[in-house]
Amino acid sequence: MKKSLLLLTTLLCKGVLFAQIETAEKYASIINVSALKKHLNIIASDDMEGRETGTAGQRKAANYIQSQFQKIGLIYPESLNGYQQFFPIEQDSVTETNLTIGEAKLIFGSDFIAPVTMNENSSFMGTQVVFVGYGIDDEKYSDYINADVKGKVVIFLNGEPKENNLYVISGKEKASNWSRYGLTKKLETAYMKGAAGALYINTSQGIFTPQMIVNSQKSSAFKRNSTDAKKKINVATINHSVAKKIIGADFDSILVKAKSELRLNNYQFEKSIDVNFNLKKISTSNNSSNVIGVIEGSDKKDEFVFLTAHYDHLGNQAGIIYNGADDDGSGTVTVLQMAEAFAKAKKEGHGPRRTIVFMTVSGEEKGLWGSEYYTDNPIYPLEKTSVDLNTDMIGRIDTERKKSDTSNYIYVVGRNKISSDLPVILEDVNKKSLQLVLDKKFDNPDDPNRIYYRSDHYNFARKGVPILFFYDGMLKADYHKPTDDFDKIEWPLFEKRAQLIFYTAWEMANKDEMLKRDIPLDNN
Repeated sequence: MKKSLLLLTTLLCKGVLFAQIETAEKYASIINVSALKKHLNIIASDDMEGRETGTAGQRKAANYIQSQFQKIGLIYPESLNGYQQFFPIEQDSVTETNLTIGEAKLIFGSDFIAPVTMNENSSFMGTQVVFVGYGIDDEKYSDYINADVKGKVVIFLNGEPKENNLYVISGKEKASNWSRYGLTKKLETAYMKGAAGALYINTSQGIFTPQMIVNSQKSSAFKRNSTDAKKKINVATINHSVAKKIIGADFDSILVKAKSELRLNNYQFEKSIDVNFNLKKISTSNNSSNVIGVIEGSDKKDEFVFLTAHYDHLGNQAGIIYNGADDDGSGTVTVLQMAEAFAKAKKEGHGPRRTIVFMTVSGEEKGLWGSEYYTDNPIYPLEKTSVDLNTDMIGRIDTERKKSDTSNYIYVVGRNKISSDLPVILEDVNKKSLQLVLDKKFDNPDDPNRIYYRSDHYNFARKGVPILFFYDGMLKADYHKPTDDFDKIEWPLFEKRAQLIFYTAWEMANKDEMLKRDIPLDNN
């Protein structure tokens, strides 16, 4: 009897799901190639200037998304008094910088630059220069052995050493944090050793390009955190000609070794020479925004389903616009079209039971800023947020995917975390609708790309909200390049993926219970 009741219950549930999918099919058709093209042709146009956070292009994109939410008939959160949730950002600009070595007053832009992001309003001076190789001090390798740098100016290069094709510190083919966090970590180390200041040599930058000079004088937007206040010394980046004048004839052989990633801690050098450096900068406050539109639910309107994507990208670099059609124009326009589909459904008497929040965020490319700000300052209770379905890049085919299903797949991340409901619902919905191949590749805990932590769903997950992340797997080819353009999109596949997300949202917005939270949270 129990087995019969269980079977009957299962069949009834699947019958309800099938009925929901049938109803949803009418509205899924609103998410089609023509509509997606219309929006993406605007979002990923040169007119949006690459949508870099904190720029006019980003604000233009935000206003476009807001106008579409208004046109569709979405309401805005009452607490915002508008569709945009603003969060503070800053930008630093150098107003003055000087460097004198010995008797020579060096020329900014030609002899040296001073990266604004690595320097504070400060100066340093020293009468001794000490060469410290790569500037590393680690238990597996140190350039500071027998080096007394207290009160002196250190001089070092970028990079770290290898042996037998493996990095000495990490013991792997992948470099350690001495490369990943590069100059910052090395300047913090020099500070701890008592150095007065630093001169930095980049092995691949013998001279400075116009864009390098511009970038050194003005930072891109940043979000100041209390954790940013680690102590470090000021630094000037010098060209190879100046470096050779300081170090002497041995510089050429040192440069060759550094380019070959060989050890440099067997080379000792100290020179008596006066070094004087000063820098002045100003900080300008600005803001960026998340754009939020809402369709209020019916009997479960105090529970929420979030549909998210990031609308920012990499901006204009050296006059080249990074349009980010796939990353993440594709996710942004998917959210817009899902909003239109759900709005029409509600108008025709098929509105969602739960409130659906459509949120496009900025600052993702800078470090998940917008979603971090929202989840730290939530408008709707996170404990009542059933799920976040995040869409970041679903318009392309993974160039590394060597399978026959390239026109019918999607990577889905997060199914094995937080809620055991996630895979059950997704797989049932997919079976009844698009029947895409749901690839689990990036859910592998050993995935070196750590995709789970790299888009905006993660900030919901770290707060305990169940998430699914939809992704095309594009990590090479045009990823973060100016060639990520409108004409590279695989439109029929893009349409299918966007519709699958809509079907999934439809089911989760209308099911009787919120998603369970029955898997322990793991944010490592």
